Amino acid sequence: MKVLVAVKRVIDYNVKIRVKPDNSDVDLTNVKMAMNPFCEIAVEEAVRLKERGVATEVVAVTVGPKAAQEQ
Repeated sequence: MKVLVAVKRVIDYNVKIRVKPDNSDVDLTNVKMAMNPFCEIAVEEAVRLKERGVATEVVAVTVGPKAAQEQ
């Protein structure tokens, strides 16, 4: 069995969020990004399934810019 895990890239939970001056969006300049904590739990469980022999392959997928590969 293959396991597919969706991973979302979010602003690190330790970072104080800043709003753009025109209140249109969140200011993402020089902001540390991280994997969603709930996605981390899903990846960990997928790895456990592979270690127990239940899964044969774990595939993590994300949709976003090329920088999302860091997570």
